[in-house]
Amino acid sequence: MLFFGHAGITLGAAAMAAGALDRRQPGEPHKISWFAPLARYIDIRLLLIGSLLPDIIDKPIGQYFFRTNFYNGRIYAHTLLFLLVLAGAGYYLYRSRRQVWLMTLAAGTFTHLALDEMWQVPGTLFWPLVGFSFPRYELADYLGNLLKEIISNPYIYVSEIIGLAIIVWFGVWLLSRRKFGSFIRRGKIY
Repeated sequence: MLFFGHAGITLGAAAMAAGALDRRQPGEPHKISWFAPLARYIDIRLLLIGSLLPDIIDKPIGQYFFRTNFYNGRIYAHTLLFLLVLAGAGYYLYRSRRQVWLMTLAAGTFTHLALDEMWQVPGTLFWPLVGFSFPRYELADYLGNLLKEIISNPYIYVSEIIGLAIIVWFGVWLLSRRKFGSFIRRGKIY
């Protein structure tokens, strides 16, 4: 899964969950809005960053800077240890200061690991419990193989189409309410 799949599907799932948890006051009219309930709880920008965070960290390290050491774009930030440290620090920050920004990053990271189906690579997911090395992959023609996968693998192209549709829907929703600039600058949509 790539950029739009991770970001869009994470945004859509979080918006649905927030909508399900949203409690209206008795007698309050029902307004159909997918994104407003979510923005009451979290900064959506941080959720989107969290949904891409493992790739933002691991791809440069494992595929470019230390390619001869790792030959893998799914290393440290694709581990359960990374997620637990992030969530633990986020929980501490929430309990001590009532700030949810780090928990929001952890939630996005969790969806990234789930969408990458990391349970199928236990050597990475459970690092360092099952060993200190990461699986190695052939990265010689990474971009060529990636393009081939985008075209031929339905898991990738369908998830990218769905994610792009959700991102476009969110962008149109922001633009129609004249909240795009406010969202970009402050993360607010009110």
